Amino acid sequence: MKKTHYFVIVVLSVILAGSLVYRGLHLYADRKIVPEGVTVGGHSIGGMKLDEAAELIRSDLQELERIPLVLTDQETKALDVRITLGEAGVSYHADRFLQALEGLKQGNLLQRARARASFPYFWNIEARRRPEVLEKRLNAEWEKARYGKSVNAVRRIEADDTVKYIPEVSVYRIQWKELHARLDESLPSDFSVLQQTDSSGIELTIPIAIQEPAATVESLKKEGIERRIARFSTNLRGSSAGRIYNVAAAARAVDGMILKPDGIFDYGKVIATAESKYGFREAPVIVNGQLQPGIGGGICQVSSTVYNAALRTGLEIVERRNHSLPVSYLPKGLDATYATGSINFRFRNNTGKHLLLRAGVRNGVLTVKFFGSFPPNVSYRLESRTIEVLSPPISYVNSGLPGSGQQLVQAGKPGYVVDTYRIKLIDGKPVEKVRISHDTYKAQKRIFAVGNGYGKSAPHTGRKQPSRAPLIEDGVSGGAAN
Repeated sequence: MKKTHYFVIVVLSVILAGSLVYRGLHLYADRKIVPEGVTVGGHSIGGMKLDEAAELIRSDLQELERIPLVLTDQETKALDVRITLGEAGVSYHADRFLQALEGLKQGNLLQRARARASFPYFWNIEARRRPEVLEKRLNAEWEKARYGKSVNAVRRIEADDTVKYIPEVSVYRIQWKELHARLDESLPSDFSVLQQTDSSGIELTIPIAIQEPAATVESLKKEGIERRIARFSTNLRGSSAGRIYNVAAAARAVDGMILKPDGIFDYGKVIATAESKYGFREAPVIVNGQLQPGIGGGICQVSSTVYNAALRTGLEIVERRNHSLPVSYLPKGLDATYATGSINFRFRNNTGKHLLLRAGVRNGVLTVKFFGSFPPNVSYRLESRTIEVLSPPISYVNSGLPGSGQQLVQAGKPGYVVDTYRIKLIDGKPVEKVRISHDTYKAQKRIFAVGNGYGKSAPHTGRKQPSRAPLIEDGVSGGAAN
């Protein structure tokens, strides 16, 4: 009996103790206040109601984002930029604290008790910043309006062919990497700044530096375009209006070209540019060694004139061929023809510096000039020698008339084989002589018309040769008459 009584007392005692423990645990876990001694970003919020503490922290985080940010640059004495930290892309967060605060209200009794028992006393706030927000606000257009627009230096060729320079205009520009670093260092890391009654916000000096444009006088001078180093002209006397137009169009496509060191001048590209920009007109072209009406006649006068300027500056000729017929504006051996897709004219800029080409037609004269670097005591002289004259071949055509006579209908012209030499002179004395071309100009047929009674021994032209695509020189493909 005593044992039973004792057991009942023990059980009741355990139940009572458990009840007291549960009640105490419940009172502890269900407290609606922040644990004592807790601070967030320097704010002491221990003992505050949970919801009020969360609202206070959220409100103060937003208050931090409303802190004024004053940006100025003392060097230019420009007006200040006044925005808030939020407008500069700054946001403040206390996510871990707010999540932990929710943990005091969620879960079962034991989980809530554990969360309260392990609740940290000190919490930091976090500043996050999106740099692109400030960069968008102080963008390139803003910089131009505040500091001005840079202007490239200009190289100008004067009427007397001297090289002059118009200086560049440099401007201030924001040094963004440094500005971002300064702003990051200045951002408040806690709420203490909100307690400062005399604070006017965050003041920063905008780091700026001179920004030069892409082209400066110094960079242009480094290209080595120092003076006129070559000048060569050919005459357009007797040319038709269409031919003069074509020459001028091709010259305009050449004018202003700059070849870098080892750059290639490609006349095919020049013609493509001229054709697309200006178009070509009808003028005589050379088709399979005969003059015919066509489109673009005269364009080879530009390539030939450029060729002579290139020879006189010792440039490396990469590709060049003479016309099938001699031209009137240059001695034999000094011309350079062009035929779309089959014959081109190219040279390499081997001066070691940049080379500027100028070309234009004025008063019936085409002039090409080269500007660059070239030893003043070096010059070149050209010599062309006709080493063989080719007799015109004779051809007979039946006129269908009675009789045995003959009549000259085409006089024919001789052909020529020509060697051309380039002589290098230093201080006016020859030091080198090199053959640069061996050219053949075809003879043109001498044609007679004969009657039906012409002797059987008369020469004849033989079988008709198969037709082939015409080779169009001094014009553009597709423009010649069939």
